[in-house]
Amino acid sequence: MDAAIGAAIEAGEAIMQVYTSPETDWGVERKADNSPLTLADKKAHAAIESRLASLDIPMLSEEGAHAAYETRRCWTQLWVVDPLDGTKEFLKRNGEFTVNIALVCEGVPMMGVIFVPVSRTLYWGVCREDGSGEACKVAEVPAGAYSYAEVAGLAHSLPFPTVERPYTAVASRSHLSPETQEFIDELRTEHPDLELRSAGSSLKICLVAEGAADVYPRFAPTMEWDTAAGHAIVRAAGGEVWQVEADAPLRYNKSDLLNPWFIVRSRK
Repeated sequence: MDAAIGAAIEAGEAIMQVYTSPETDWGVERKADNSPLTLADKKAHAAIESRLASLDIPMLSEEGAHAAYETRRCWTQLWVVDPLDGTKEFLKRNGEFTVNIALVCEGVPMMGVIFVPVSRTLYWGVCREDGSGEACKVAEVPAGAYSYAEVAGLAHSLPFPTVERPYTAVASRSHLSPETQEFIDELRTEHPDLELRSAGSSLKICLVAEGAADVYPRFAPTMEWDTAAGHAIVRAAGGEVWQVEADAPLRYNKSDLLNPWFIVRSRK
């Protein structure tokens, strides 16, 4: 946890060095799937790789080299990392991008850290083998803090106490598919007062973990590094990420790193 928190914050600060410097060439490239890659993605990846290297746990990062499944299938635990989740939001300069770091054990996300560089908001979650967990949020990490000990006293447990509000669904700001819209329309028949919120990156999962939203449907492509950290946090907060066409949660370190469609719910 200490290493993951430090790595996430340091990566977020590397991202902000690019984000707040208008004279910097962001070095925008296009990957094979036509998704954008920037200088900030690369700097964040390097910061995380440097911080986590000493722990001798293999890392699967969106921006790193991906080991063949014949190698990965032997890993009982691994880091699953997205150094800059929400690159499109980064390019739009709306602040809704995150750093995602998860520890996956035997295909299950057991620990997750998410850092929001613009607001310096930090989320983390730890899941125990007995099914219990601890999920927390720090509204603003102080400058110079890089460890669990330095932020633990500022943390608030998730989910937050229940408040009176309409049934709330959260959806992607950049990837609202027709199937997702259909699912939301069906929810409205059960919950006529349904409120729809939009957000970028893994912030959507964080809203469910906080208790600010009840459900997040995603009927569009995502990769394991997009969801692993948030999945651990929402699990620790009492929720779950369910596959749409299987009565089972998402799994990780699969041969195909593409996630199936899923629904995040605030309660298991």
